Amino acid sequence: MYEKIKNYVPKEFGLKVSNLYISQVKSKYGIEVGENYNLPKSEKERVSQCPKEKEDATKATLKYYAMV
Repeated sequence: MYEKIKNYVPKEFGLKVSNLYISQVKSKYGIEVGENYNLPKSEKERVSQCPKEKEDATKATLKYYAMV
């Protein structure tokens, strides 16, 4: 499903979204995400947060695919 979202968002919204951002949005709206194997090596490492415009585009795409 991630590939469908990553292909749909640029076509409809002109934005690129990463798997990280998709996972963040899915988690925010209670959609189950798989286990993340690419975790930070230390607690001090920051994980970038999905910008509002990309969150909105991803949420709209999840609605399009009837996931939200």
